[in-house]
Amino acid sequence: MINSLLSIPSHLLERLAIALEIGLLGPSPSESTITAVLGTADNSEAIISTIIELNSLGISGPAAAAWLRTIASATSRVKKPDLVWSGPEAPGLHARDTRRVYEELLGSAEKSIWISTYAYFDGPRAFDVMAKRMDSLPSLKATLLLNIQRKWGDPTPSDQLVRRFADRFWGTDWPGSKRPDVFYDPRALDPDGPGGVLHAKAVVTDDESVFITSANLTEAALDRNIELGILLRDRTYALTICRYFQILIDRDLLKPLPLQ
Repeated sequence: MINSLLSIPSHLLERLAIALEIGLLGPSPSESTITAVLGTADNSEAIISTIIELNSLGISGPAAAAWLRTIASATSRVKKPDLVWSGPEAPGLHARDTRRVYEELLGSAEKSIWISTYAYFDGPRAFDVMAKRMDSLPSLKATLLLNIQRKWGDPTPSDQLVRRFADRFWGTDWPGSKRPDVFYDPRALDPDGPGGVLHAKAVVTDDESVFITSANLTEAALDRNIELGILLRDRTYALTICRYFQILIDRDLLKPLPLQ
């Protein structure tokens, strides 16, 4: 019964409470009555069944109104996650945009940035917002976790592949004057085939905001591909993710990218 009400905004629950309090809604209201009260027919079936169930339990009128206000008060204090999409625009789809969320998080970070991605393309554009924010805030600490790929059949020694990647990243891909700390997963460079790769795609800022997404840092993923992510503002999740990455670094499971 409660689950059916959690998706209803608290201001609409308050309208329902008032209607129950003054007797506008009876023990078995119609869909048209619910629509008249709320201004929308959304969730009307769930609301009707809830009111009927409450009435069957002997909870009606002012008592039901008080119950609804308790639900509204509880849900209004919970910061709900936002769904974040990339892909073609379509009527009826309402969600945050992947590129916009990515740029908003990086452009507003005050203390720290963690980014993990499997792939990126056009480094100067992909890292532009982050680099500008770092240059404008000298105290901002940023950590990048990147994947270094060995092409199939390439016999090049791992240290040379890392050096080549580092030269390209620092010389071409990174657009800022202040540098982030960059780490990679050495297992991806195993000449006998990757024992594992850094495939996580996530952004954590200020130990507070967490963006977990299927999108890599590529123009296609941020703007055109159908990608799905979730944006949370939860300090517990943020700190847990950062701690996990930091433990991998501290235990030398993620290696630092050499400087130029």
